[in-house]
Amino acid sequence: MSLQDVELQLLLNDMIDRYGYDFTGYSEASLKRRIENFMIKDHIPDISMLRSLIFKNPDYFRWLVEEITVNVTEMLRDPLFYKTIREEVLPALATYPFIRIWHAGCSTGEEVYSMAILLKEAGILHKSRLYATDINPQVIEKAKSGIFPASQMRKYSENYIQSGGNNDFSSYYSSNYNLAKFDKSLSEKMIFATHNLVADSSFNEFQLIICRNTLIYFDKKLQSRVLELFDHSLDMLGFLGLGTKESLRFSGIESKFKQIVPGQKIWRKQK
Repeated sequence: MSLQDVELQLLLNDMIDRYGYDFTGYSEASLKRRIENFMIKDHIPDISMLRSLIFKNPDYFRWLVEEITVNVTEMLRDPLFYKTIREEVLPALATYPFIRIWHAGCSTGEEVYSMAILLKEAGILHKSRLYATDINPQVIEKAKSGIFPASQMRKYSENYIQSGGNNDFSSYYSSNYNLAKFDKSLSEKMIFATHNLVADSSFNEFQLIICRNTLIYFDKKLQSRVLELFDHSLDMLGFLGLGTKESLRFSGIESKFKQIVPGQKIWRKQK
């Protein structure tokens, strides 16, 4: 199955007109591949049938969105990134009377809970608010629950230790059969909401924005727009953390930011 450019454009227009979801700035090759895989998986022979299904059935459309948006994440992913957060970012944030952190493209929430643990260990969770947003309402609901597979806890505990953690990682969750539920003391400082980085505007002023491995799925024009959004949303001297394959190089905001540690994708907004 090979999706034609005109067919993809018709589908994307339907998604905007019917549901207000704008995927037009996403990497075309990645989007095509994911939609084609979805059609094969659900035995949909052509784009006309897919367009008809999503137009008539909002639940089917939500399933399509869940399938084509990328939701691969883990707690304390890339431990050295979080070690840098511990050592270089949190001491600066501790000087603020109140701390607002935005996890953009938060997926199922593992990185939000990771940040809450770091804030708690730094003694500043009590004066923090973590805003976790994603375009996909299904993954937002999963993130709200604070429930993750218990089978992942060993890996997450290893990440935690490598990130500089000194406590017993299991003290942050309770296990029940094959699930691990993280403490309410972490989630009560979180606000979850749907937010479309393509179409929606800034909604607060933040001291730290984390958006990891989301920009790589956008084309250059959309990457530029999202980085401008982050710039407008960041407090002066605020921090921005991106994924391992993402950068501010050659962007319109590069001159406003300074990378705080060589090799780690964390920048600080300059005066």
